[in-house]
Amino acid sequence: MLVHLCCAVDAGYFLKKLKEDFPAETIVGFFYDPNIQPYNEYLLRMRDTKRTCKKLGIEMIEGDYNYEYWLKRVSGYENEPEKGVRCSICFDVSLEETARVAKKLGHKKISTSLLMSPMKSHEQLAYVGNMIKRVYDIDFVVKEYSKGGGHQKQQEMAKNNQVYRQDYCGCIFGLLPQRAERGENKPDELYSPITNQILPASIEERLVFYAKRDELEEQNIDFKIVKENFLNYRLLSGKVTVKKQVIPSYILFYSYLERKNGGRIEFEENGVYHLNRMQIKFISLEKFNELLKKNYKNIYEIYKNPPTIEEEISVREKLLETKYNLTPLIILEEIPLDKRIDVEIEAKIYPDSKEILKKI
Repeated sequence: MLVHLCCAVDAGYFLKKLKEDFPAETIVGFFYDPNIQPYNEYLLRMRDTKRTCKKLGIEMIEGDYNYEYWLKRVSGYENEPEKGVRCSICFDVSLEETARVAKKLGHKKISTSLLMSPMKSHEQLAYVGNMIKRVYDIDFVVKEYSKGGGHQKQQEMAKNNQVYRQDYCGCIFGLLPQRAERGENKPDELYSPITNQILPASIEERLVFYAKRDELEEQNIDFKIVKENFLNYRLLSGKVTVKKQVIPSYILFYSYLERKNGGRIEFEENGVYHLNRMQIKFISLEKFNELLKKNYKNIYEIYKNPPTIEEEISVREKLLETKYNLTPLIILEEIPLDKRIDVEIEAKIYPDSKEILKKI
């Protein structure tokens, strides 16, 4: 039996029950999810699902990430609600590919861990599965393992195995309205800094985090994943202008400005230049290099090979005494001492949580 897998949370209990109910079957997992966006989120879910299969002694194969094909199939149904027509098309894409691969590998049955998800319509899945059955002449196994306390057991298993627990189905068209309901019109999942830094609580940070979890597991070191609340930050855009000309600048983490503002340098203290408006502060590239023991020759080199977020925060702490000071702190190659400086920063600051690994 070839079983389509969507994520580690749904796959774990579903595969465990299938092994119990079909002891004579060779069960193989098939991770095929071209709907997941962005790609790093896909990699994270694929990695964790593979780990779950390994724990259960089940082989897992990965399908192609043909996202463009999926987009074409759901084109025109972007605004459909959850469990609407778009979801039905998505099921068709996944199960059709599962059936095609199953026939190629010699499997006589297929199923899907989507049957464990309370967010999916089992009626839609059964309908699509039966259509696939007729077209490909292959059995579609429908098991309602989520009923009779199954959902609770699924959650317990996921918690005990300390798997990655995503908070959206993976589809960009499902993510946007979900985040909009929370008042988030620009989901973090869809933005990456031009510096390619690993941002706190980002998908990229989770990829690194769960790789470390796997390392501890391979070394037989006991661990516990706990969550920590913290103040998160995203810089969406920013620029510094002098006489209406944009000049090279680097805006440090936690710099926040409610609206465009500007003024002139009022005074300098220990290498920090204070603007006479909105507590905006500047440091020279030379000062930045001194604090971090770097050797950047210009601002563009910082963008190409940026410091870590932790290093940026350390600079803020050294100069402004606290890590979470929200004063705009900006690096310039040269400080314009006798000219008006205008600053624009679009950023958001918000309470968030992230996973922490604790060795026990």
